Amino acid sequence: MIHRYQLGEYYIVLDTFSSSVHVVDKVAYEMIGMFADHTKEQVLNTMHKTYGKDPELEECYEQIEQLRQEGRLFAADTFEPLADRLKQKNTNVIKALCLHVAHTCNLNCSYCFASQGKYHGDREVMSLDVGKRALDFLIENSAERTNLEVDFFGGEPLMNFDVVQHLVAYARNREKECGKNFRFTLTTNGMLLDDDIIAFANKEMSNVVLSLDGRKEIHDRFRIDYAGKGSWDRIVPKFQKLVNARGNKNYYIRGTFTHANPDFLKDIRQMLDLGFTELSMEPVVCPPDDPSALTEKDLPVIMEQYEQLALLMLERERQGKPFTFYHYMISLKDGPCIYKRISGCGSGTEYMAVTPWGDLYPCHQFVGEEEFRLGDIWHGVTNWATQQKFADCNVYSRPQCKECWAKLYCAGGCAANAYHATGSVQGVYKYGCELFRKRIECAIFLEAAKADLHP
Repeated sequence: MIHRYQLGEYYIVLDTFSSSVHVVDKVAYEMIGMFADHTKEQVLNTMHKTYGKDPELEECYEQIEQLRQEGRLFAADTFEPLADRLKQKNTNVIKALCLHVAHTCNLNCSYCFASQGKYHGDREVMSLDVGKRALDFLIENSAERTNLEVDFFGGEPLMNFDVVQHLVAYARNREKECGKNFRFTLTTNGMLLDDDIIAFANKEMSNVVLSLDGRKEIHDRFRIDYAGKGSWDRIVPKFQKLVNARGNKNYYIRGTFTHANPDFLKDIRQMLDLGFTELSMEPVVCPPDDPSALTEKDLPVIMEQYEQLALLMLERERQGKPFTFYHYMISLKDGPCIYKRISGCGSGTEYMAVTPWGDLYPCHQFVGEEEFRLGDIWHGVTNWATQQKFADCNVYSRPQCKECWAKLYCAGGCAANAYHATGSVQGVYKYGCELFRKRIECAIFLEAAKADLHP
């Protein structure tokens, strides 16, 4: 299976099953498009009509044939037989937890998928005892894994910062005893950041995710407090202070684009103007009848924005002022193992979310939906049937993915988005698929273009 596309001045051919990427000229691009279902004579006759009797046309054809024989074009799918074996993967080894230390928030964002941090339930914060037990549960169920990941999430986790501090200290003591290594991430809206919290985050957090929607007018339209006031002016200086003090440690400025700002490149530019260089803009997650929901009319605008973003990143690379966009982080030389490329994020098996009272869910987007409660941190997983649905999730379990060239990049997509769009974790969120394919095209283009800049 191949996928051909043109972006900027580049003609790109991707071979799905070998993951080979070929940057070619227009002649080879057209020839490859005919190669699979035309004879050599038919291909060359067509090329001769356009380009004349150039002897290099036959040489080009032979080079394509050589790539086919080497398995770098039109490669066979050797991965499908692995899918059934992956369904039998060990669901007893957990590597990461998302700790919902606060089901409450000091902002009142209208598009919040978590119902202003309450997850359609009551406001609650995690006790230190529950948090400790969650960390113990992770250690006990991590088998031989050394590196464990914990995300402090909400709501707004800094509304329970004292517990966050104590849990990090507890984990640091336990990792010495157990031969484990904890990596912590904090996601915050920034309202409660102060010098002490910034110092703590920059010392203990492997990554910090800072919520900023870009332009002040866009951010303050949605990310408001309970008095209806925007938060942009209050959080931006704090974010700048944290990032400036963070050194080389990871962070992301994470925005959300909605029906109000499908032209999100303006928000990216605002983030850059503020001095931020590690960026992410995510499509909104909300019901289709929500005023913020993305529409079919937004799609062409978003697609164009992704392309313009790639071109901006390339221009900044040329200027020696590069920046990172989360969804364009891809390597053409190495990458995730085939296990991840087929099975995805591991939600419900390797990765789970923990509520303030200790219930287990497949990920943060399922919290509060009782049918997806897997168990709790004291008794472990008891809802085996639901967990098996997630264990069975892979790109080959979705018939709609069969002919998709991008399937080994998305592994079938997000189970939560699929469920909320179709009612099944093995469904397909078609709008999201369109966005994902465009992002992969742009990411591959960008890597190919940077390779030309830095041969």
